[in-house]
Amino acid sequence: MGRLREIVFESRSAPALARFWASALDGYAVRAYDQAEIDRLAALGLTPETDPVVLVDGPGPSLCVHQVPGRDYTNNRVHLDIAAADRAAEVERLLALGARVQREAAGYTVMLDPEGNQFCVVASPLQPEPST
Repeated sequence: MGRLREIVFESRSAPALARFWASALDGYAVRAYDQAEIDRLAALGLTPETDPVVLVDGPGPSLCVHQVPGRDYTNNRVHLDIAAADRAAEVERLLALGARVQREAAGYTVMLDPEGNQFCVVASPLQPEPST
């Protein structure tokens, strides 16, 4: 049986989108570049700031942000659900990072990352949101 290895995002700018997701998710960070990887990129005329494939590691599956020239999608087929004890506060934090709200629904908020990829912010299953 297969195991989830990583979640892949197609992107216009892999480094910028990787930084967004590293900041958006608790315990995640852009994978550090060792000297061998910096040398490999340099041989291709690239740097970490122009790398077309950037990995983001954390306590769960890795995220792979892959730059795709000419990307033009109206909807993505895979998205992340981010659980938060205080959904409204998490939505505000993500807005400050550059996300946008697409729509509100009962128990979750559909958001768009800076490149328009959908994701949802949901109430943490351990601490459900109070009824309104």
